[in-house]
Amino acid sequence: MACFSHVCSHKTQIIQNVKLAGIDIGSNAVRLLIMEITERDSNPDKTVFTKDVLVRAPLRLGEQVFVKGYLMDDKINLLEKTMQAFANLMEVFEVKGYRACATSAMRDATNGNDIIERIREHTGVQIEILNGNEESLIVFGSYANNQQHTKEAFLNIDVGGGSTELVLFHDGKIIANRSFNIGTIRLLYEQVEHTQWVEMKAWLEEKRKMFDIPIVGVGSGGNINKVRSMYLNNSADKPLSINKLQKIYDELSSYSLEERMKELGLKPDRADVIVPATRIYLNVMTWGGLKKMVIPQIGVADGLVRQLYKTMKAKGQL
Repeated sequence: MACFSHVCSHKTQIIQNVKLAGIDIGSNAVRLLIMEITERDSNPDKTVFTKDVLVRAPLRLGEQVFVKGYLMDDKINLLEKTMQAFANLMEVFEVKGYRACATSAMRDATNGNDIIERIREHTGVQIEILNGNEESLIVFGSYANNQQHTKEAFLNIDVGGGSTELVLFHDGKIIANRSFNIGTIRLLYEQVEHTQWVEMKAWLEEKRKMFDIPIVGVGSGGNINKVRSMYLNNSADKPLSINKLQKIYDELSSYSLEERMKELGLKPDRADVIVPATRIYLNVMTWGGLKKMVIPQIGVADGLVRQLYKTMKAKGQL
């Protein structure tokens, strides 16, 4: 339920606080993000989004889908249990609304629609399967509005387990977007076709010619967030240069899987995908002519919450 407050501080009135949630069913992990949205002075520019709860379950749906083409009972059961747990958490935290979306693995799974129906019947959680174009635009809204009236263009690079989404934008407006079936789990299981790399390179080289101003990368996804915490001291303001990223890739690649876990302290489900993820970011920056990338720690779940807030607000549901 929404909570209303009439407490004024520094002439700013809090109109309401409400909690909304986004569920991102990815190829590598499944995430629940609960955000508290605080509206101030009925001014959208003063609306504050605060992360309240973030739960990540490394289900690795892509392990089966990208090799077999479908999900087996063990993964389906884990996914159902995860959705039930998320439903319980949303009830406990009094979430007013949520949006649950599945991406690359569920797009490719031949039994994806049957699984979604089963989860709806057993847990009440309703899941949408996003196509590549829809997925590419989800994260965009979390960052683009803050980058209007700048002298730079931006390329959002969202790397997941099954696909990489690219959105080129300038002055808050989308110039072009594309989804490629190049992801960390696909690379681990050698399921990325060479033609996908060729198409990505050609697309980026074409788009870079559209601007005579710098294009800055906007990195999103769990792996680049981990790179930020490891090598940039979690600094939100410090951009990552392509030269620094190359050195990071070389260093990470020099460790064995066991060494990345033991010496770098990475969890098993992060230690094996961080190298292919860094390779993808490095290729995108190279082909797109990007010299630097900012890492604002955003993802699909953030985009889902922000889109849901705008939709519910427009419909008078908040």
